[in-house]
Order: sequence, then C-alpha cells, then structure tokens
Amino acid sequence: MDTIIETTAETLNDLIIINNDRFEGYKKAMEQAKDEDLKTLFSKFSMQSKANNVELRSLVPASHETPERDETRISGKFYRAWMDVKNAIDSGNRKKILSSCEYGEDVAKKAYEDALSERSDLSPDADATIEKQYDEILKAHNQVKALRDSA
Repeated sequence: MDTIIETTAETLNDLIIINNDRFEGYKKAMEQAKDEDLKTLFSKFSMQSKANNVELRSLVPASHETPERDETRISGKFYRAWMDVKNAIDSGNRKKILSSCEYGEDVAKKAYEDALSERSDLSPDADATIEKQYDEILKAHNQVKALRDSA
C-alpha cells in the first residue's frame, strides 16, 4: 500500500509541475500572439492547465507535499519547449508559434502517457483523473497540430 501512495504522490506532483509549465507557456503565448483565434485558444489551454492542477492537487495524499503553485521544471525538457514558444512568438510567425506549442503539447502528452503506463501503481481516483486529463491533453495537441498544418 505504501508503494501505491508514494507512486501516486510522485506521479501527481510531476503532472502538477507539467501543468504549471504548460500554464506559463500558454500564458506567454497568449500575451504575445497577434491573432485573436490563437489568443483565445491559448487562454483556453492555459486555464485548462489551472483546472488540471486543482484536480491533481486534491488527489495528492495528505501525507505528501505538493509543488508550489508556480513551480516549474527550469532544467526540464518542458521548460525548454516553452522557451522555444517564447522565441517563436518573438518572431511573430504563426506556424512557428504553433509548432512550438505542438512540441510543448508532445511533452505534456508523453508525461501523461508515462503516468498511465504505471497505472497499476496509482490509486483508482488518480488513475481516472489522469486518464480524463490525458484525453483533454490529446485533444489540445491534435487541435494545435491541425492549426499548425493549416498555417
């Protein structure tokens, strides 16, 4: 039982940080985007990450701490992906912005897939929440990819 509690807490905390990174990345993208459709989309995905965090935090076992609300992985792959977003945004190229956002979504999608690959070590509530959020992340990824392909 301790293994499930430990694994669940660790997995949830990893996903909290991923969602913090995603929130910050889309917030930056939204602030810098010139196209109103992208601003709206980036705002939606940024708020989706906030909502994900609320759900994930509620599932972290009481015996474990959660990351700070704004904690990100400065040395991690996801942070570098969002720095690519910043660089693409600074150039104002719609396709580059969307390509960088898609890369960020790839990293988030992978983190959720990794979490679900060890679902037998998660609490049932955490597993169900992660599965639901993964479906949303996958939809977001596919939407960003389709916009990028059409740019």
